[in-house]
Amino acid sequence: MTSYDVVVIGSGVGGYSAAVRAGQLGLKVACVEKEVNLGGTCLNVGCMPSKALLHASELYELARLKFAELGIRVTPELDLRTMMAQKQESVTGLVRGVEFLLRKNKVERINGHAKLAGPGRVIVNHSGGSQTSLEARHVVIATGSQASTLPGLETDQINIVDSTGALELNSVPTRLIVVGGGIIGLELGSVWRRLGAQVEIVEFADHIIPGADSELVRAFARQLQKQGLKLRLSTKVVAARKSTSGIEVSLQAVGSGNIETVDADMVLVAVGRRPFTGDLGLETAGIALDAQGYIPTTKFSTTAKGVWAIGDVTRGPMLAHKAEEEAIACIETIAGQVGHIDYDLIPSVIYTWPEVAWVGKTEEQVKASGVPYKVGTFPFTANGRARINHEAEGFVKVISDSKDFRILGVHMFGPQVSEMIAAACLAMEFRADSEDVARVCHPHPTRSEAFRQAAMGVDGWTMQA
Repeated sequence: MTSYDVVVIGSGVGGYSAAVRAGQLGLKVACVEKEVNLGGTCLNVGCMPSKALLHASELYELARLKFAELGIRVTPELDLRTMMAQKQESVTGLVRGVEFLLRKNKVERINGHAKLAGPGRVIVNHSGGSQTSLEARHVVIATGSQASTLPGLETDQINIVDSTGALELNSVPTRLIVVGGGIIGLELGSVWRRLGAQVEIVEFADHIIPGADSELVRAFARQLQKQGLKLRLSTKVVAARKSTSGIEVSLQAVGSGNIETVDADMVLVAVGRRPFTGDLGLETAGIALDAQGYIPTTKFSTTAKGVWAIGDVTRGPMLAHKAEEEAIACIETIAGQVGHIDYDLIPSVIYTWPEVAWVGKTEEQVKASGVPYKVGTFPFTANGRARINHEAEGFVKVISDSKDFRILGVHMFGPQVSEMIAAACLAMEFRADSEDVARVCHPHPTRSEAFRQAAMGVDGWTMQA
């Protein structure tokens, strides 16, 4: 039996980050992954391949619809096979990057299915039938999540697909029904709409991206509809049946109960994700899941001594960067340091075009809390860089406490705001107020000026609009 300070189960963003940090801190660490490729869902069948397709499909649509306005005349032709190949090539390179990081930080990689086998012991079952026993002072569970399903919508990855299947299509569907108006559904729906599909988003709630600021949601929804995405809200899918032409989908209006049947050649089920905790031997360590299937933790520690859990198997937003932050804080806690995360400052991003990003509280949450507040907004139509690049859709919204002007939330909808939201996170982490941001020099012309101008607007002195 080989002994380790830390055994990490799972090599997704949370898992490999935990393993790397443990190696940096001089701990003897092993990372166990059941799949052949390291990187987990995000790298292999989630964040990274979807961003590759979002980028490629955006360029295709720009060439098809926008280049002529800039004096560039081309007639683009879609080569889906090459688009998919470059996506996979990028993913393969990132997998090799994770392998390099583990080697660099002296992390032992073990391929196989890991199970807890009592206090301080992990059994790894290998594909050939052999077993390896590991002894560990600490075990970190970072097994991530899997796509959720709906009754009557079992995926076959042919006519009814989940997010993984939607990243591997070999042809553009004529009509695609996307079940779920959250981040995954909107991103993948945008990809296939740009490539030529008729896309309809079906969402049970009366708005898309539940939990986001309502002003941002309304503007985003209008832009998606303008682009050609159809939004069917307050509607649930009650059945999907194969037909001679594809799939018949039965939709029921939440309010009236009326049922309508629509035809599609493909259905994408994107109703969120659920924690992957199957067959981990949790019972051997006395760990019981909560009612929603998550592993309960207190500062990353489970009810079993020496067993920790991070990322999607624990409560909170299922985001790769949340898992990374928890990995660092968990390992530093194990090493005797002070691991800390401010969960209020974990940003969310939707990588459509334009992009959506936010951090902190929505205006609805601030209003409900009773805290007096002010709002500053700035439209990208008044931002020089956005205008000159013909990307002037959207706005930046800053919400501040009206007593001390501490920033409570920042909401962005516009070009490349995924790259801008970190500035808001940094400001809020150091308890900056809106005037601090307003008085920091920003380069001109850049889109980042919209954040500064919105901060100025909190106190009523916006300069460029």
